[in-house]
Amino acid sequence: MDNSTTSSDKAVQRSKSFSLKPQAKELCASCEKTVYPMERLVADKNVFHSSCFCCKHCNTKLSLGSYAALHGQFYCKPHFQQLFKSKGNYDEGFGRKQHKELWSVKEAESGTKTA
Repeated sequence: MDNSTTSSDKAVQRSKSFSLKPQAKELCASCEKTVYPMERLVADKNVFHSSCFCCKHCNTKLSLGSYAALHGQFYCKPHFQQLFKSKGNYDEGFGRKQHKELWSVKEAESGTKTA
């Protein structure tokens, strides 16, 4: 028997995990520069350089075990607790309007419409 097809005529099969396509560049949520795999850190679905992942209040470098997040901002645990305790709620302590103020505005608007 004569095998007319040789191994060089067969289609080359490549591993499915190997791709020549360039991967999409990920940008740091803090500095907006390219994040490479060795320095990549993901917290609350945001990608950071490990050196850019810092407390908003004191700028201390954070780790995945030492941070707390609120409204897309990241804090070290001591400052997160301190800011909460200073006003007794998450809104005022972190520089936002109190939620009860939003209710009073809505009540005033509905009160003027019905009166």
